[in-house]
Amino acid sequence: MNLYPFKFYPILKERLWGGTKLCTALGKKTESDLIGESWEISGVTGDVSIVANGVLEGTALTDLINRFPEEVLGKSVLERFGKEFPILIKFIDAQKDLSIQLHPNDELARKRHNSFGKTEMWYVMDADKGAELIIGFKEDISREKYIESIRNGTLLDSLNFENVNEGDTYFINAGTIHAIGAGVLIAEIQQTSDLTYRVYDYNRKDAYGNLRELHTELSIDAINYRKQDDFKVKYSKEPNVPNPMVNSTYFKTNFIPLNKNTKFDVSERDSFTIYMCIDGNVWIENDFGSVFIKKGETVLVPASASHILLNTEGVQLLEITI
Repeated sequence: MNLYPFKFYPILKERLWGGTKLCTALGKKTESDLIGESWEISGVTGDVSIVANGVLEGTALTDLINRFPEEVLGKSVLERFGKEFPILIKFIDAQKDLSIQLHPNDELARKRHNSFGKTEMWYVMDADKGAELIIGFKEDISREKYIESIRNGTLLDSLNFENVNEGDTYFINAGTIHAIGAGVLIAEIQQTSDLTYRVYDYNRKDAYGNLRELHTELSIDAINYRKQDDFKVKYSKEPNVPNPMVNSTYFKTNFIPLNKNTKFDVSERDSFTIYMCIDGNVWIENDFGSVFIKKGETVLVPASASHILLNTEGVQLLEITI
């Protein structure tokens, strides 16, 4: 089978804090006013992405990998992760503040949940004036002080708030307490995991009038209590070349702004390539086919590609590999 670039049907998720920007700004088709997440490429059980283009339209990502494991993933990715797709790609619209939360690391997630941990990256696509993110603590905090702040409702006083603007990028290591604030639209790249320890939720109630579950006890051994200063990503924006953003154990991300047609030789790249379109539009072509994407859409180019041709008059892309 000649594997062409794949688009997938977005998996839209209603959330208490969701809004309408995924529809109005990114063109997702929905009648709901509470869409918080669009899962663009997912191998998560129960939420597996389905191919939306070409002769393999209707094929699940898991079936695609089972049929063509090395061709889709790359030999080195297959050796590390087996046939489980190792990352989850999302767009997130926070109309209201998200709960304050953290994610366990690989070791703890494996021990407790037989799962990967969750390290993630956020690229801010849009932010209302004054919008904020929460990342980590203002100062180092002891385990005992953290537990006390949870009990007496003063956790917010210890947290680090960051004002954000379009283009700001953050790398969130597992164990870092964090939250996306109201008015922020982001592109998110993360390990394949849906594990979240929610520690504070502003006493909000779900659609049935119930307070949402908190995971106070689980969080105690999972959290990093140290103040962190390395979460904001610095990167250049040189046109028509990949600008490195993140180079981690779990994924690598480049920022690519193009104003002309550009061809990349990926014959030595032993990994699939994902492009998230964060502005403009582009035709993405490999050896066996092409696909068009615009702002708010995502494509996966299989690892078997020897080249990737990007045909555009103007586009901004996040390029993700393993």
